[in-house]
Amino acid sequence: MKIGVIGGSGYAGGELLRLLAGHPKFEVCCVSAHTNAGELITSVHPHLSNYATRKFSEFKASDFDCCELVFLALPHGESAKVVAQLRAAVKIVDLGADFRLESAAKWAQYYGGDHAGTWTYGAPELPGAREQIKTSSRVANPGCYATAIALGTAPAAAIADLSDVVVVAASGTTGAGRSAKINLIASEVMGSLTAYKFGGVHQHTPEIEESLQRATGSKALISFTPVLAPMPRGILATITMKLKAGVKEEEVRKVYEEAYLSEPFVTLFPKGNMPKTSAVTGSNMVAMQIAVDGHTNRLIISVAIDNLVKGAAGQAIQNANLICGFDETLGLMQLGLGV
Repeated sequence: MKIGVIGGSGYAGGELLRLLAGHPKFEVCCVSAHTNAGELITSVHPHLSNYATRKFSEFKASDFDCCELVFLALPHGESAKVVAQLRAAVKIVDLGADFRLESAAKWAQYYGGDHAGTWTYGAPELPGAREQIKTSSRVANPGCYATAIALGTAPAAAIADLSDVVVVAASGTTGAGRSAKINLIASEVMGSLTAYKFGGVHQHTPEIEESLQRATGSKALISFTPVLAPMPRGILATITMKLKAGVKEEEVRKVYEEAYLSEPFVTLFPKGNMPKTSAVTGSNMVAMQIAVDGHTNRLIISVAIDNLVKGAAGQAIQNANLICGFDETLGLMQLGLGV
């Protein structure tokens, strides 16, 4: 199947190209990049030797007429402009935020500008989502933090209070994109941790709340503090919420085991093992652990993902596999590096 990547020069775009190079069903025929148009792909992504002789093109909609499927890896607010120029029949997975939210008011509050609309939300492991994705041709890929937090929280809907979910999650610097920013240079980041978008203003908050309400039928309220960690990639999310009266840790573990037993990309660790970001680096895997704080009767969930794979490019390919009728694991069964 001939496919295209629009926005191939960023971190997520580069990760898409890396994973697609080993995909048995997809052939990358067009890769565009705005500011890097005309440059060799390997001048931006030197590790992508499979693309050694190929160049980024300037975006021209007609170049993608040969594609049955297109990935958009553009800055937030840019996808809608591009979609309007593509063929109506082409399947699209958008890694940006443009089509994730249902609420136009929340879009205006957290992103600003006009709301482009709502596509099928591409989180296959959430209840009811997989079948919707399979029948869709336009899918909004979830945000990286939203992926980790929603997957960690959703199974608890029947045993905990989703109206008071507290999350602290640390992410590597690639989560902020490739644009040069003083606060992301090595001298500022190395050896230091800092919270940012402090006070509940992170743009993934409404996305998490909407996705949980769709998946569980319960209204969710998230207090989310993101933390910038001195590493290139990875997310470690710690999620807590009040358990319903009388719920024991054994019951919680059974609920999570049943929720993810047949999911190829989610592993609930045995008691005593803890998720770490290095264990999932380079993979589409989700590492998870649960515990009950008996002192406060709060459920605690620890979740680790690679923000560029399960949090972006890998999940996008997982969604593309589903909308194209392929096994969703195609091209995505790489294990994490571990160190």
